[in-house]
Amino acid sequence: MLIGTLMNTPASPAARPAGRSRRFSARLANALAGLIALAPLFCHAQAEAGAETFSLRPAAHSANASRSMILDATRAGDRLVAVGERGVVLLSDDGGKQWRQAANVPVAATLTGVSFADAKQGWAVGHWGVVLHTADGGENWSRQRLDTGEDRPLFSVHFLDASHGIAVGLWSLMLETRDGGQSWEDVALPAPPGESQADANLMRIFAGPQGVLYVAGERGTLLRSADGGQSWDYRPTGYRGSFWSGLALDDGSVLLAGLRGNVYRSDDEGAHWSKVEGTPFSSITDLVLAGGKVVAVGLDGVTLESSDQGRSFHASQREDRLSLTAAVATASGQVAVFSRGGVLPPQ
Repeated sequence: MLIGTLMNTPASPAARPAGRSRRFSARLANALAGLIALAPLFCHAQAEAGAETFSLRPAAHSANASRSMILDATRAGDRLVAVGERGVVLLSDDGGKQWRQAANVPVAATLTGVSFADAKQGWAVGHWGVVLHTADGGENWSRQRLDTGEDRPLFSVHFLDASHGIAVGLWSLMLETRDGGQSWEDVALPAPPGESQADANLMRIFAGPQGVLYVAGERGTLLRSADGGQSWDYRPTGYRGSFWSGLALDDGSVLLAGLRGNVYRSDDEGAHWSKVEGTPFSSITDLVLAGGKVVAVGLDGVTLESSDQGRSFHASQREDRLSLTAAVATASGQVAVFSRGGVLPPQ
């Protein structure tokens, strides 16, 4: 999941929605203060942020594509699909042992989220509000949406089926399609309790086993929809920091994780929350369920594992402290992990 995308937001107040510039700048400064460890990962994003125009060019093919920073990954049937910086899309058909680059990706914008409705139909989102679509399991991609007027990135996308999808991003941006991405409509979210408008950055959208949708974001934000996204309500979590990832389990429990290693758990689909104690201080970038265990990965090379539905975690750390950016469960129940330095062997 791309956290450093916040570093590539428009610098000009004129590029921001009216009334949000000063408040967003303060929140961005506070968020970045906690992300100093990510600076080496996203120096290229800062450089790109200074450009005033967007050059529409396809993603370059490289023999070192598997070493690119990967920001999200998912399954397309048994295939693993990972997306990341400069439009890189990687595919693996052997559970993450070997990777190859997608044949055709029409833009070199950084991709931050990916979702598949089945083994063939998939979508990826990222910088400049780009939405890409594939109909062949990730081999070839076409562009469905791009907004070069401002770099208002999309951070995450989830498709309920091959027609209905929702993407979320900067300043409470939510887009919805009901025709497989041929058209995308803005969703006007309600203001959070006690606030005048919805403007929190929405970092991850995910679904529960019964079809309940959740969106995790900054300022402890959790949005919930029990009707397929037709309506949304806020669920107070008791946390004021940023959530970067979330996971809904079969028993109705929900996990949220993010800044400074904070993990929160709900036993009742988000109605009530408690903090999971004993987790490391390193920020968590992704949560997955694999082989009956909850696995979290994060900065400083930290991996957390839970055998009790996220009530407690055992932590381990890589000796090189390589920052881990995303994870996905393989068809065999292993976990493929990704980092600022690309793909890592399945665990």
